[in-house]
Amino acid sequence: MTSPATSRVGLVAATSAGRRHAAVLADAWPHARLVEAGSAADALRSAWAECDAVVAFLATGAVVRILAPLLGDKHTDPGVVVVDEAARHAVALLGGHAGGANALAAEVAALLDARPVVTTATDAVGLPGLDTLGWPVEGAVAAVSRAILDGAPVRLVADATWPLPALPPNVRADAPVDAHRLLVTDRIVPLDDRTAVLRPPSLVAGVGSSRGVPTAEVTGLLRRALAAADLAPASLRCLASVDLKADEAGIVATAATFGVPLVTRPAAELAAVDVPHPSEVVRAAVGTPSVAEAAALAGGGTLLVAKTASAMATVAVARHAPRGRLAIVGLGPGAADLRTPRAVAELRRAAVVVGLDQYVDQVRDLLRVGTRVLVSGLGAEEERARTAVAEATAGHAVALVGSGDAGVYAMASPALEHADERIDVVGVPGVTAGLAASALLGAPLGHDHVYLSLSDLHTPWEVIARRITAAAEGDLVALLYNPRSRARDWQLGAALKTFAAHRPPDTPVGVVRHASRDGERVHLATLATVDPAAVDMYSVVVVGSSQTRMVGGRMVTPRGYRWRS
Repeated sequence: MTSPATSRVGLVAATSAGRRHAAVLADAWPHARLVEAGSAADALRSAWAECDAVVAFLATGAVVRILAPLLGDKHTDPGVVVVDEAARHAVALLGGHAGGANALAAEVAALLDARPVVTTATDAVGLPGLDTLGWPVEGAVAAVSRAILDGAPVRLVADATWPLPALPPNVRADAPVDAHRLLVTDRIVPLDDRTAVLRPPSLVAGVGSSRGVPTAEVTGLLRRALAAADLAPASLRCLASVDLKADEAGIVATAATFGVPLVTRPAAELAAVDVPHPSEVVRAAVGTPSVAEAAALAGGGTLLVAKTASAMATVAVARHAPRGRLAIVGLGPGAADLRTPRAVAELRRAAVVVGLDQYVDQVRDLLRVGTRVLVSGLGAEEERARTAVAEATAGHAVALVGSGDAGVYAMASPALEHADERIDVVGVPGVTAGLAASALLGAPLGHDHVYLSLSDLHTPWEVIARRITAAAEGDLVALLYNPRSRARDWQLGAALKTFAAHRPPDTPVGVVRHASRDGERVHLATLATVDPAAVDMYSVVVVGSSQTRMVGGRMVTPRGYRWRS
């Protein structure tokens, strides 16, 4: 299920209290609505038929009795969350994973200040459900999941290293051959009551056609080609073709039938791909000697099914190597409640976590059992960046963590200098130390501002001094990172002297130490009174502009706009 902000959520209530609670959800979610159709039972049946998810403010037993005759398949039934009359609990009743009810229960609970109740076994013990990994799964899913939960040996057999989340220690490649099996493969394999199969997105099907090709012809040709090579349709990553076919209805509809995107490339790009069966006839028609094979191979695949033709279509299938996954995660300034939900989700999605030891220690309780943790100390930024990229390039799901926002004086830059097209990169923004400090000081960033680091370990002081002068002359509010340490005890004083030459002595200056962490301290001063000796590496210094002033004991920089009435 998608987010409540974009999916259709039916709200069903029988009492005035239930309707009040439903109104809270309807106000928060644009696509949520109270369903009214006669009795509450009729409304519940209507919501079940019409909506992607249902939140029922009814008794659990009543919901079970009403919906039991309507149950079909967990992959198509809507998720159902039940909330009690006092809105104390939000119970994920049906469709916990496939229907999104577990996630929906958490979001309902957050809005109603209730407690989410999730009874799905894997969620309860913090293990990844096989049906939550984002890939098709088939076979003895329940039996293998039960074995994983019970701690029984499960043999992991994968054709390649794919970016799976962390799996518990009992799931391993060297488990006994008679154990339950979890296969990760695009091959069609015999299934039994002890084997589950994850289908990785490894296959690209190249498709060419004459204009007006019927959908059934393309679909049938592709199914036959996959079956002949013992390849699973569920492992299709995409259909690919020349850009002239981007609007070919039969190809577009075939992609929709298989539930994959259609990717098209210019003819000149396909013409540069070396293929086993080029055709001058095809070159004359579309500008490339190959469409199906070239489109399947583009980007570095290995051809498994050579060009196969029907009357109006051609297909070819290539296997592409796994793409590793590198999530660059900003953990925020330190407080757990300033860490974003997306950061938490990426930490739990990762099989490998790389970071500074003290930052990883902040989130160890969030990591799944089996997560491999690679830590190093201060000063090893380059080593951590290279390690994270190397692990992702090897096909793993990696989270590289840093404090604040990983793109601000943190790990994103050194990591992305080494990352190439072999990995997928996910950036997770975080609350910076500067933003946390500014919130504690008031509103010093109400107008233009600049971040400056005073550390001259890697940047010559002459360069830093020019930037300080430019910020002072430009009358910008300045956030000073790395302001002072035992070994660098004069740079902050020099910077403050430069600012004092361009703005009044009563310009507010804020110093925040350990923003949002234990030992947090906020100090307000002015350019004339601030004491650099009270500042250390755990501090952020905010120097106001000439317009910044103190209001009620808080720093405020006016926005300077003329408000329209």
